Amino acid sequence: MNPIEKTITSLDWMTITLFLGLVVLALGKYLYHKKFLNFIILPFNDKYILLHNKKGQFSHWFHLLLTLFQLINLSLFIFLVIQVFEIIPNDESVLSYFIVLGFLALFELVKFLLQMFTGFVFDNTSLIGGFIFSKISYLNYSSIIISIANILLIYITTSSKTTIYVAIILVFIINGIGVAKLLKNHQKALFPYFMYFILYLCTLEIAPLVLIGSYLKG
Repeated sequence: MNPIEKTITSLDWMTITLFLGLVVLALGKYLYHKKFLNFIILPFNDKYILLHNKKGQFSHWFHLLLTLFQLINLSLFIFLVIQVFEIIPNDESVLSYFIVLGFLALFELVKFLLQMFTGFVFDNTSLIGGFIFSKISYLNYSSIIISIANILLIYITTSSKTTIYVAIILVFIINGIGVAKLLKNHQKALFPYFMYFILYLCTLEIAPLVLIGSYLKG
């Protein structure tokens, strides 16, 4: 009988990461219960956006906690996708996860600053700020779906591409609903700046996705 080498992957750090994300979400729910109730029905009701889309919304602790929850889970999801599709040499260390987390946080920060700068240049910071807040809020909501997908990929449907595809489709649907509602609610305000809005979408929304997709494909 020949010995068979069996590699056992430690899931301890992934479990801790998932638990930390849930603690952040629970903390937001506990400290800001009314805001959380409005947030949890976001795709079906715009009450959260309408009530909290005001000056200082980006620095509110509830928004910051949800964004942290999003970063933790989205980074883990990207890490798992890289593993499943073998985009880079297989590396299951926690260091790789923190590299993904750092790049994602830096990407979102730079993108946010560029978007706000665009609003400043066109002298319409409030409109752009409202658009960004709405978009981030729907992305934060999507992270709930992503966290469920992470649990499935780690413990139940390990390395399942179907789980990944379903999660991505749901995320696109949720964020698509957000964009559609945003355009509907602000169509009069956006109409005079329609060409600027198209330019904004091409440069700060579509272009980064195309560049990342091209890099991964290559």
